[in-house]
Amino acid sequence: MVPSGNRGWLLRLVIAFGFAQAAVSMARPAVSYRALALGADERAVGVIAGVYALLPLFAAVPLGRRTDHGRCAPLLPAGVVLIAGGCALSGVAGSLSTMALWSGVMGLGHLCFVIGAQSLVARQSAPHEQDRNFGHFTIGASLGQLIGPIAAGALIGGPDMAGSSALALVVAGAGAAVAFTSLWRIEHPGAAKSRAQQGARVPVVSILRARGVPAGILISLSVLSATDILTAYLPVVGEQRGISPAVIGVLLSLRAAATIACRLVLTPLLRLLGRTVLLTVTCLLAALLCAGVALPVPVWALALMLVVLGFCLGVGQPLSMTTVVQAAPDEARSTALALRLTGNRLGQVAAPAAAGLIAGVAGVAAPFVMLGALLLLSSGVALRSPSTGTTGAGGAGGAGGTTGTAGATGTAGASGASGASGASGASGASGATGATGATGRAAGPRSPETGQDVPDRAGDSRPCRESRG
Repeated sequence: MVPSGNRGWLLRLVIAFGFAQAAVSMARPAVSYRALALGADERAVGVIAGVYALLPLFAAVPLGRRTDHGRCAPLLPAGVVLIAGGCALSGVAGSLSTMALWSGVMGLGHLCFVIGAQSLVARQSAPHEQDRNFGHFTIGASLGQLIGPIAAGALIGGPDMAGSSALALVVAGAGAAVAFTSLWRIEHPGAAKSRAQQGARVPVVSILRARGVPAGILISLSVLSATDILTAYLPVVGEQRGISPAVIGVLLSLRAAATIACRLVLTPLLRLLGRTVLLTVTCLLAALLCAGVALPVPVWALALMLVVLGFCLGVGQPLSMTTVVQAAPDEARSTALALRLTGNRLGQVAAPAAAGLIAGVAGVAAPFVMLGALLLLSSGVALRSPSTGTTGAGGAGGAGGTTGTAGATGTAGASGASGASGASGASGASGATGATGATGRAAGPRSPETGQDVPDRAGDSRPCRESRG
């Protein structure tokens, strides 16, 4: 992992991600409106929203494996091409099944871009920079989620709903293509070579058993499912309550603006509350607010709930990325991020499909109650999970691969491969990690084998040899 002294690459990545995400966020409600105009009911809207995540569900782990042992940057333009094509072709599709197909292509493109981008941030950020850089990276997503719905609301409407929604989808495809202008000099030279020299692949089961990875996956799944169903089903709520598409676009953008505000102040919030408390409280509040969307409240009250909800949902994604990256083995971080995205896509397949079934039986407000229950579960998981990846003021790498910044991490780092860097395996009592023995491979500290060079117990950097007696 290379510290990022010059963060120009991160700014360009945020800009490109902003355009790509704006296209997707513009296309998702446009697909829902076009489907409704073509005769779809609530169940069909849920199925089409689920297909968006179906292809990525099977492609995430292979793409992550490839990225672990190769370059990240080629996935970015490939993702942009698929997003642009999926948006534009959804606009010219004449049937619900064809729309579902191109929606899946758009989702595959988004997956390619996100895996490549997240792997770049993980690879080119020092451990103490990861919370900040992932937070800044996700600002690109929030900007896209802010601009996309407003643009969709401005274009969709009038008596010709099918035509206006088709125009919005074509414009979204053109907007995605603008992301190409920022995809230059993104990846540091030599990064791919150093990753290619890694050892054998780490089994997926070992990654999933790493302490902190399952919790990060569940929290990310819950937060993204909430964002996804809000985007797909708020237009349906608006149709039933007589709220115009333009107002729905503004409401969705208010949520995204609150998410941006959250990520701008994420670092001070972490210092004030800590990772565990911050994740627990925000997931709990988000659960209550999601359930509140189901209530027949005035538009101003709905707007207020969505602003607070957007702020709460802004915490989960960047912190879950850091949690997963720092809990996973060094040589399998892209695969771990891909597993996190697989969980996201599983939620995006199952949640809209379940939402469509629930909406067909219990009404369109019922899916938001379901989201509240899922976020409540995530709040409990966040409370029980170890505080991973936090930046210590002067401590040492502790359980779950946490990393201290002042006298904690030595030459080779301190992240544990399957859960924890032990006191004798990685971080010494004096808060310093030597160049040898820095990365733990097991669930706890491992004693050196007989005859193995180990650091001198007196604290000297010279190695001594264990006696064979």
